[in-house]
Amino acid sequence: MSDVESLRRDALAIWQAGVDAVRSERLVAEAIECDGRTLSVCGETFDLSTVGRIAVVGAGKAGAGMAAAVEEALGPEVLDAKVTGWVNVPADCVRELRTIRLHAGRPAGVNEPTAEGVAGTEEILRIVGSLGDADLCLVLISGGGSALLPAPKPPVTLADKQEITRRLMHAGATIQELNAVRKRLSQVKGGGLARACRAGRTIALIISDVIGDPLDFIASGPTYPDTTTDAKAVAILRAHLCNDIPANVLTLLESGAGETPDVFPHERVTNRIVGSNAKAVEAAAAEATGRGYEVISLGSENAGEANEEGRQLWERCRSLRENRAGHPRPVCVLSGGEPVVQLAKTDRPRKGGRNQQLVLAGLVAGAEDGLRDVVLLSGGTDGEDGPTDAAGAYVDAGVLEKAVRQGLDAEAHLAINDAYTFFEQAGGLIVSGPTHTNVMDLRVALVGQE
Repeated sequence: MSDVESLRRDALAIWQAGVDAVRSERLVAEAIECDGRTLSVCGETFDLSTVGRIAVVGAGKAGAGMAAAVEEALGPEVLDAKVTGWVNVPADCVRELRTIRLHAGRPAGVNEPTAEGVAGTEEILRIVGSLGDADLCLVLISGGGSALLPAPKPPVTLADKQEITRRLMHAGATIQELNAVRKRLSQVKGGGLARACRAGRTIALIISDVIGDPLDFIASGPTYPDTTTDAKAVAILRAHLCNDIPANVLTLLESGAGETPDVFPHERVTNRIVGSNAKAVEAAAAEATGRGYEVISLGSENAGEANEEGRQLWERCRSLRENRAGHPRPVCVLSGGEPVVQLAKTDRPRKGGRNQQLVLAGLVAGAEDGLRDVVLLSGGTDGEDGPTDAAGAYVDAGVLEKAVRQGLDAEAHLAINDAYTFFEQAGGLIVSGPTHTNVMDLRVALVGQE
């Protein structure tokens, strides 16, 4: 095996180790224990003889794996006797479970609210509203939950919300900005689900896909008090869309109707982070160390713009390769987070995602050098990168050589955000399928030895 192939193999294995560490089944299994008589959830113990119903609800890209793990932990007797459940997930994550219904809240690869998502959210609201003081509600929350839990406040319509979400994403709004707006337009987000729940105890198990793991922003905080305001949402909309804002949205946000929600039930609700990007980076670091690499971790709070992040990642690797003093072993640079992509104006067909864009930017920056002894890889831990079937991409000297042989113009593809088409032809796409988790992105850059 050539050095190029060896580095590529290691980069993919290191990335996969990070993803495996935050698989939803594993994270939930670590949080829930049940022996048929007692139930422990994140260290809180319940005597099942005193618990009435157990409702399991939620939404997110990790929802299917989380729900399956809950069923595995509870066991068939408890499931049949006490459990009802409904979780909104992407269509390609739906499968048959014993008791909990997995509902297709949106198509695969289309991270926008849909009528199916509204129907599923209405069913979740019906379930939690039917509970009583003796009941327990487990809420499964993960990335992608914002689009999968749509319940617009009148007079805002689903069409209004779809338009706002799409235009803010295309304008380069951050996930924090998107969620701030969506919370103010929703009956469920910003603590709305917790306020609607009548269970005596509600525990939310959360897999974070937001930098810093802020409870009010993950899936737009359905079980956490809202810290934003209607005025802030209007400011975000005006910053990105100027004055071209749907009338129904402005009517709601400027009326002040959403500023005095019901008192949040703090004493009945607990939120627990069970998985985050930091855990993925830590596992990737352990895998890299085991493979003989010196690890340089840039942490899990890396945002920025995809093109610039890709160029900087290449420059860091080039510098490490050219200045090996103090680095006698091959080096693995790890980072997590979620950059944004500035969409170019073009009439040409294009396809891509932030991870593919970042890696293609690194290729363009390092093309003249030939990417000698370097692999750059970036992938979404959810297995989705934009509206594509790829989790992300990698590039090395082999990919670059194939692109040159085919006469591919990397700069032209980069300029119109068409990274998928480039890597589809040159090689380098990472196609993992749904991973049933979501803790943002994981980047692996390797610098080999000459």
